[in-house]
Amino acid sequence: MQHMKTALATVTISGTLREKLLAAARAGFDGIEIFENDLTQFDGTPAQVRRMAEDLGLEIIALQPFRDFEAMPEPWRKQNFYRAQRKFELMHELGTKRMLICSNVSPHVIDDRARAAADLNELAELARGEGFMLGYEALAWGRYVADYDVAWDIVRRADHDNLGIVLDSFHMFARGNTLDCLRNEIPIEKIALVQVADAPRLQMEVLHYSRHFRCFPGQGDLPVVEFVQCLKDKGFKDYLSHEIFNDEFRSSSPLEKAVDGMRSLIWLDDQTRQQSEAPEITDVEFIEFAVEGDSGEELIGLLQRLGFRETHRHRSKNVSLMRQGDINLVLNREPQSQAHEHYQSHGVSVCALAFATTDLAQTLDRTERYRSSRFANQAGPGELNIPAIRGIGDSLVYFVERRGRFRFFDIDFVPTEPSASPDAGLKCIDHVGQTVSNTDFLSAAFFYKSLFGFDIEASTDLPDIYGLVVSRVAVSPNGRVRIPINMTAAREASAQRFISKSKGSGVQQIAFGCDDIFAAAEAVGADNMLPIPDNYYRDLDARFALAPELLERLQRLNVLYDRNEDGEFFNFYTREVHGVFFEVVQRVGDYGRYGEANAHIRLAAQAREYRREGDL
Repeated sequence: MQHMKTALATVTISGTLREKLLAAARAGFDGIEIFENDLTQFDGTPAQVRRMAEDLGLEIIALQPFRDFEAMPEPWRKQNFYRAQRKFELMHELGTKRMLICSNVSPHVIDDRARAAADLNELAELARGEGFMLGYEALAWGRYVADYDVAWDIVRRADHDNLGIVLDSFHMFARGNTLDCLRNEIPIEKIALVQVADAPRLQMEVLHYSRHFRCFPGQGDLPVVEFVQCLKDKGFKDYLSHEIFNDEFRSSSPLEKAVDGMRSLIWLDDQTRQQSEAPEITDVEFIEFAVEGDSGEELIGLLQRLGFRETHRHRSKNVSLMRQGDINLVLNREPQSQAHEHYQSHGVSVCALAFATTDLAQTLDRTERYRSSRFANQAGPGELNIPAIRGIGDSLVYFVERRGRFRFFDIDFVPTEPSASPDAGLKCIDHVGQTVSNTDFLSAAFFYKSLFGFDIEASTDLPDIYGLVVSRVAVSPNGRVRIPINMTAAREASAQRFISKSKGSGVQQIAFGCDDIFAAAEAVGADNMLPIPDNYYRDLDARFALAPELLERLQRLNVLYDRNEDGEFFNFYTREVHGVFFEVVQRVGDYGRYGEANAHIRLAAQAREYRREGDL
């Protein structure tokens, strides 16, 4: 970030203290807050922590939290000042100048702002002698101080140069606070520390909410952009730090989550500057499958029954292209390739997506600034060197800039003898469903939001007969790239079965658009389609009172139906192959959803297929 420095509280990520510091440094953070639990369980000295941080180029910006201090009766008051003096000794050894004090939750605390201010003033005077700065924070569940305007009133009463207020966006917004007090009353010189966290909008007890559902800015629903904009408007240029309590974060790779955290601060900076627009991603240019030998024959057979035909072969590699309409499916059998590595880890699977972009150079600059890992391709003489980054799971994301009449296959591929067999009328890629582990759910959505400016729709619960699947959709600004992202915590639900079978996150679903769903269904044939129970069509009749001939046609061809005020939606699914399934959809009018009302029918039908095959 250009104007503010970046920091991470060690509680935010998993691992040992050494691993946390290393992850923060590698992600590009300037500083680190030491959460005291991480220090007390560390098997070295505070001086060693200081040297580790210095060697990694990290400033230890704070020791935190110092709890239940202010407005306590004796003997707790005397013990608190003794405890503070010992923490000051610790701070000298760590080489940090700031200590965070959070508002009192003790049952013994006295409801007296003047007394709280007097205690903080006395401690700040001791801190002055040590060269330290204290920050006072309103915990959202503080016994008498839960709102930041109350904390500010106490800091103002204490009136000491070595005491300021700590602003934490979660604690502020979880209680519905506005920014009025920050905007109109708090001078920047009295801001001791800023912690920025997001969260989804949930109705629950605030302590449980805080301990389990915080997330990085941009991954939730709180007005964190307005919060940072307010700070910028006041001229604040000190640290923005993350203090995130999240179960998934604590069970994930510390480096991956640290990169997410840095990415979120870059995103915040972009959102509070004029030049924040991402170059436009306009289309899915191609989807690439990793196959080897005869392993892909079942997949290729199903694609052929969907009307795809091999139209091109690569000039120098064992790679072929199947096309239909404006859909490009690449089958990569090349032994010296990322696809081969992907196949070895995940079997027959989607190993890459390619996006068409309006500005390739700008897109690559943005992915680099957002800490994405570039992938070095191996291109032969005269071949396109299509740039790529690491995407979701072990997959890649390629970027192609369409120039004039030429497409990627016009340069690297040679046309093959065209097939005379008819296609199924499929025209485009309607959406691509990615299934991820529950620890990657927030990261995956924010990957598309931050790097490409996609909109992230609110989460939807999809009832599986073996659990609940949670889904949210990333949509490009032009609406042509739609990526539903699914996860579950249920061991035998559809999403987890896919992850177990494919050994990781990846593309589970590819939906193709057409103009005539019934012609497509006839072409594909009932043997390749997911059977839908008769009871569904009885319910469909009750809900929509469809014409009998339409209802009979839907039922005969296993086609599902939905309707809203914007239009109609027809779709059918293929049986799964290697864990992946295909969908064919027809949108009528301006229907923009995905037939979510029918998702439980599809999930139950897929579970029946698994049981029939003996997998459940």
